[in-house]
Amino acid sequence: MPKIEEHYDVVVVGAGHAGCEAALACARMGLETIIFTVSIESIAMMPCNPNIGGSSKGHIVREVDALGGEMGINIDHTFLQSKMLNRSKGPAVHSLRAQADKAAYSARMREILQTQEHLSVRQAEVAGIMWEDVSVSQNGDACSDAGSESVDGGVFGRKNRRITGVTTVSGAKYFSKAVILCTGTYLNARCLCGEVIDYTGPNGLQAATHLTDSLKECGVTMQRFKTGTPARMDGRTIDFSKMQEQFGDTPIVPFSFTTDPKDVQIDQVSCWLTYTNEETHRVIRENLDRSPMYSGVIEGTGPRYCPSIEDKVVRFADKNRHQVFLEPEGLHTTEMYVDGMSSSLPEDVQVAMYRTVPGLENAKIVRNAYAIEYDCIDPRQLKSSLEFKNIEGLFAAGQFNGSSGYEEAAGQGIVAGINAAMKVQGREPMILDRSESYIGVLIDDLVTKENTEPYRMMTSRAEYRLLLRQDNADLRLTPRGHEAGLIPEGRYQHVLEKEAQIEAEVKRIRTIHLGGSEPVQKLLESLESQPLNTGTGLEELIRRPELDYDKLAPLDPDRPALSDEVREQVNIRIKYEGYIERQMKQVRQFKRLEKKLIPDDLDYMQISGLRNEAQQKLAHYRPASIGQASRISGVSPADISVLLVYLEQMRR
Repeated sequence: MPKIEEHYDVVVVGAGHAGCEAALACARMGLETIIFTVSIESIAMMPCNPNIGGSSKGHIVREVDALGGEMGINIDHTFLQSKMLNRSKGPAVHSLRAQADKAAYSARMREILQTQEHLSVRQAEVAGIMWEDVSVSQNGDACSDAGSESVDGGVFGRKNRRITGVTTVSGAKYFSKAVILCTGTYLNARCLCGEVIDYTGPNGLQAATHLTDSLKECGVTMQRFKTGTPARMDGRTIDFSKMQEQFGDTPIVPFSFTTDPKDVQIDQVSCWLTYTNEETHRVIRENLDRSPMYSGVIEGTGPRYCPSIEDKVVRFADKNRHQVFLEPEGLHTTEMYVDGMSSSLPEDVQVAMYRTVPGLENAKIVRNAYAIEYDCIDPRQLKSSLEFKNIEGLFAAGQFNGSSGYEEAAGQGIVAGINAAMKVQGREPMILDRSESYIGVLIDDLVTKENTEPYRMMTSRAEYRLLLRQDNADLRLTPRGHEAGLIPEGRYQHVLEKEAQIEAEVKRIRTIHLGGSEPVQKLLESLESQPLNTGTGLEELIRRPELDYDKLAPLDPDRPALSDEVREQVNIRIKYEGYIERQMKQVRQFKRLEKKLIPDDLDYMQISGLRNEAQQKLAHYRPASIGQASRISGVSPADISVLLVYLEQMRR
């Protein structure tokens, strides 16, 4: 019986937030691309929290946008409420967060995918990957060696594999030059609600039950993680009078650098704040033995930084209450998301637990809370390009890589998409390092560090976070997106002009000297700032905590007319100049180690002076540079010194 066979440049498996960005990147770079999903209705679905952004995650969304991605544009079109978090703190941790209309978000992204040139959308379950074995010779040339066995490691003379496409459950074959795996939480997924176990993906959608075996056969190391989601309540049955209303910001700041701020000033929908109490905690404690997480039914490891409500009650026994946010799921549904109370407790316990919360005494559950287990990979099998080290042309992104969150998935998705396209086009991969983006920090942590739980991005993970602010993501990454081919020339030139205006204005400000004239003293007094005893520079006044660039405009009549975004950058550059210069010095030191590349075929077992653990770890993970090697757990500074000496001897 004849089977379908089709040919593409790139195949993307999964149409969640990672898959959408990966597929769009490949198609927009001119490659014939096909994206597979188990359900068309699941494209860009939000199975958990109905929002985009948040602390550190907002940074990633801005970076995806600066590279030419779609997430920021999509949420700007479909949000219900928007807030800038951490406004009381410094600009390094300011993070935009928007409540999404989940159905509208998914529908718009689906339309974007289905109308994108060079992109085909296909509903089908991918059952396996196709590959051929290749030998790696001494000079690095690859030659086909079909039928030979793969040798583990990455040492000299190893046998690698090269991807050739995928197969579906129907037996259809889709040949391609690159494959990107973005399977999310669907692989061998099972959802748990107390004693009830459903072998489905999120929201009751079909799980993918075949691909794991094919990956293992190809030599991919798998692991099992767990995540969860709270119940959805019928908003008509909630007493909001017992809760605190939470409003959005005015004016609203868009996510995408291409969105006109005037287009996002909408009438926002409120969220609501309430709290658990001792009665809530009593119900939970009395039923812990019925929780799959505590009864031993759940095998996967859950996210430490997004715990279930039963986990909070156990781990933080001294707390007599926990925050609970009621968030709307959309304009055309009454469902409310109960943020802060994810759970895998049985249905009857959930009803009793939720009804102890003020405002939820008579609330009716629309969808039960549940935990979900799924297969994913150990991401240390990947290069920084998100290509598998020993499977040429196979890339991975999103929760399949052991991360959590829509934003983390999108950040990996666009990088995997760009690099898969680069691979097909015969170009060098785009590697984002820790000093230039949160996405770089995320990927570097995944590929170099042991992650025993779903990885979540946090601002504290970024050493150079004062440089990696969300407000300057366009300045940092638009040139990278333009080089890849995702940023059009007009947008690129706009960013270059913006950068030139910032530099010119900072330079001009540094030339302005102010004396203690009456207008100066009066303005300082009105702004509750210390009057001048002697003349000073305008730059010094801007650095005062209570003052800024805009507040001092009356003292600077020759100031040019500049956009809000340029004035913001000028203010930050001047206020934090000392801190910024200090971090830039640290980055220069970091770059020196990153530029010290390590040959891929280096035999660590022959380097005398390296400890056994370091030899094993380095041989297994094969870091690309000294900098990356220094971040591998089990490799000490002394080992790095030995390695540096050895590489210098090799160079000579």
